[in-house]
Amino acid sequence: MTQAPEILSRTEDGIGWIILNRPRALNALSLFMIRKLSRLLKEWEENPSLKAVVIEGAGEKAFCAGGDVRAVYDAKKEGHSQTCDAFFREEYTLNAYIHSYPKPYISLIDGIAMGGGLGVSINGSHRLVTERALLAMPETGIGFFPDVGATTFLTKAPGKTGLYLGLTGARLKTACALWSGLGTHFIPSAALPAFKNDLSHGFEEALKTHCQPLLEKGFLEKHRTDIESHFSLSSVEDIFESLSYNDSHFARETLTTLKTKSPTSLKVVFRQLTEPPSTFEEQMRTEFRLSQRFMEGHDFFEGVRSILVHKDGTPIWKPATLEQVTQGAINHYFAPLDDRELIL
Repeated sequence: MTQAPEILSRTEDGIGWIILNRPRALNALSLFMIRKLSRLLKEWEENPSLKAVVIEGAGEKAFCAGGDVRAVYDAKKEGHSQTCDAFFREEYTLNAYIHSYPKPYISLIDGIAMGGGLGVSINGSHRLVTERALLAMPETGIGFFPDVGATTFLTKAPGKTGLYLGLTGARLKTACALWSGLGTHFIPSAALPAFKNDLSHGFEEALKTHCQPLLEKGFLEKHRTDIESHFSLSSVEDIFESLSYNDSHFARETLTTLKTKSPTSLKVVFRQLTEPPSTFEEQMRTEFRLSQRFMEGHDFFEGVRSILVHKDGTPIWKPATLEQVTQGAINHYFAPLDDRELIL
């Protein structure tokens, strides 16, 4: 039986259309898909007849549930370290390209969008979220870190919201996605067909016609004071201590969640998301350094094994506690890669 293409694309009426087409894998990004997206976007940038790009996911469940980290895990187990380099190098190069894309880049997020799925959506100019949208950067739960440009888009969220999201991996529904800035417009799922049909008549007009205000308050806005109180502190240990001394439901649930995450990931992410701001390109170079250091370590492969492969849900982190994660170890994660640096 012929396998369906992982990327469907077409150009019509001045629009370049992309469908991520791995619905059984929740449209998770393979290296092939990353390369295909890069080629399409370059071709369409140079085509003066195309005025915008629209990207969406196939199926009823997901826009894109992330990068195919299971494939990275398998490649590492088989000794193909070059695949681990190529996957992240090419994915981050694509993320940076989307971030600077000169034409409107419109993501239709109607379902799950996590990890690498945010990399190929949030970095673009327009992120339309429906009532079915569910967004997250859950990487600390698999011994990794929020990458694909998250150093930029999480730190742009109000206050310490981005740090809270990066450490906990909290899942955001539509109101939270809009309030945090991850989404730019709300569109009802039922309005998507008409919106896509009207795009050919004018992009801005289609936005005005089919996008709507969403007035409800989401979890993040309701708990902004709690987030600021606990996540404005100077270390992960201080955050844990602050949460442990508070008997609110928010504090108890957040602390319980954080205790399941990789201690190394938590400390790396805290530094990642609290360092002084720099350019997008510099932050992507740092993310590539981090990705390759995690490929050298234990927790990423243990997290993928536990959560995605064996699905026992009980990863054994090494080191096992925050106190055992030394400053020297964290510094190593951020150290230059010399001749292997990401060049954009």
